[in-house]
Amino acid sequence: MGFDEMDVDTIWMDGEFVDWDDAQVHVLTHAMHYGTGVFEGARCYDTENGPAIFRWEEHVDRLFDSCLPYEMEIDHSPAELTEATKELINRQDLASCYIRPLVYYGYNSLGVSPSDCPTRTMIAVWPWGAYLGEDALENGIDVMVSSWRKHASSQIPTNVKTTGLYVNSLLAGEEARRNGCAEAIVLNKEGNVAEGPGENIFLVRDGEIFTPGLSESILDGITRNSVTRIARDLGYTVNDAVSISRGELYTADELFFTGSAAEVTPIKQVDNVAIGDGSRGPITEEIQQKFFDVVERRTDKYEEWFEYV
Repeated sequence: MGFDEMDVDTIWMDGEFVDWDDAQVHVLTHAMHYGTGVFEGARCYDTENGPAIFRWEEHVDRLFDSCLPYEMEIDHSPAELTEATKELINRQDLASCYIRPLVYYGYNSLGVSPSDCPTRTMIAVWPWGAYLGEDALENGIDVMVSSWRKHASSQIPTNVKTTGLYVNSLLAGEEARRNGCAEAIVLNKEGNVAEGPGENIFLVRDGEIFTPGLSESILDGITRNSVTRIARDLGYTVNDAVSISRGELYTADELFFTGSAAEVTPIKQVDNVAIGDGSRGPITEEIQQKFFDVVERRTDKYEEWFEYV
């Protein structure tokens, strides 16, 4: 679905609500040339208690942390961003939506150094269903190991969401789709499993759950952290600081992706090798069902994870 097909007409930019079509930047904006922006992707869910943003505080905290390596200073407080987001959702009359805050170096000079460029901030919201398709949530997806490697944290910070770095994700994801797969798995420079282009990955083996540690050049995913806690609360052992070799993917009992966009998506096949019986595994299904019970507020647990609109 394109933006022009959706019933959204307002974006928040630098403290003002502007018409969607007027939310524009200069072609010499620093971020357009050098990828100097940081962003978040969060979801607001239509819950039994009204619209609620899932783990918004953590997303805002990470947005501010992402600015630190680039010496960006956001001109708005976390509380201002929260109020702007809630008002934006209300103005669009959305019960559920995807939320995209973006902080970037704007227009002034075009040297590599952004020292003379202002820091700009914007927030957009729009309806967005299952990132990899509704069928994917139930039946799983086919993926391939990409020929593109994830950049190392010694090269560029991997624990922040930087706009320019997502060319790595684009290359891996489009390679997968050209080869008939829904998504990719990206290895790190050592050849171990890092993550998906926009997702963290979990592996199930002999009833235990494993996910690459932060030293494996992964993003410290907020949904990853949520699923880790949910799985532990369900009684599972979760090993969240491990290295996973490529070969372990093919012999896993189950695999699944997590992410704010992907939510909890099963992986049924890697490089044409069926994972388990080639469908959503029982542990993945249990965790996935619990995750949706949580985000749609069919349980009283984890109330601290929600910001009600």
